[in-house]
Amino acid sequence: MMVRNWFFDWGILKSRTFDVPIISVGNLSMGGTGKTPLVEYIIRLLKDSYSLATISRGYGRSSKGFIIGSKKSNVKYIGDEPLQYIRKFDKVKVAVDENRCRGTRSLLKKYPGTEAILLDDAFQHRWINPGFSIVVSDYFHLYTEDHVFPSGRLREFPAGVKRADCIIISKTPKIFSPITRRRIIDEIKPTKDQSVLFSFIKYLDPIPLHDYSPADLPTKFSCILLFTGIADNELLKEHLGRICNDLTIIKFRDHHRYTIEDIQRIEETFNGLPTQKKLLVTTEKDAMRLRTAELNPFLKTLPVYYVPIEIDFHEPDKQIFDQLILDYVKKNKRNR
Repeated sequence: MMVRNWFFDWGILKSRTFDVPIISVGNLSMGGTGKTPLVEYIIRLLKDSYSLATISRGYGRSSKGFIIGSKKSNVKYIGDEPLQYIRKFDKVKVAVDENRCRGTRSLLKKYPGTEAILLDDAFQHRWINPGFSIVVSDYFHLYTEDHVFPSGRLREFPAGVKRADCIIISKTPKIFSPITRRRIIDEIKPTKDQSVLFSFIKYLDPIPLHDYSPADLPTKFSCILLFTGIADNELLKEHLGRICNDLTIIKFRDHHRYTIEDIQRIEETFNGLPTQKKLLVTTEKDAMRLRTAELNPFLKTLPVYYVPIEIDFHEPDKQIFDQLILDYVKKNKRNR
């Protein structure tokens, strides 16, 4: 990766630019930093004013090449994160392509009126030179305290962060000390052109995977069985621990593709919990991977709920970030 970056820096390998605002959201580590809720935050910020599209690799999908997602798409066809964008944002075009250059060309050819593109998990994809690049780092696992794989979880050396226009420290506590902020910024040592901003997670009300009424949910449970296939579920465990007396956890690998055997194991564990006041809970990303024709017959009788999340920023970071994005898109919007 280091040699590859040198080749791009020296111009031996060429990055492509496009005449449309392109915002890249990525990270230095191998996942679990909070890229997806940040992409959704930017979508909410821009979708009512601009014709917007996202391009992802579509991690874990069984298909290949360029695909435009639709309401009929499934997780095997486009991946869990793109499917999540489709289900939440009607007006946003969602594309997948392992080759982001080809994906961008194909998208603009099919939808020439596109006014801004979000590249999801594309910081290391240097074949495109985005106009605005964001790196997300987990507050509990800062890239400055990590090492390159296999010694640690980093995809590339920390010096690569200098390519970013904005560094987001995610998953911070809602009550955040100015002293801690200053310490992290001093540790990061941003360039004079880089913004270092701090965000936190907001957990929304649980939503039923199938036909259960959220109004029937009590505010406190004796037991919750949490099952996840994401890189980091620590904050969700902490959140659920506040609304139940006993939290049981089944953890699968990141982007896990659920099988009938997995659901049977979950159901068996759930049935073994010694109370009637219990609930099955998972994440929104996992919910996308659970909505398959194969699994539906096994899940529809189970009280499975997923917990959506959103991010927000500490002040004055919220105003700063919003203005950075809005100014960039407005300034670089192409004339149609």
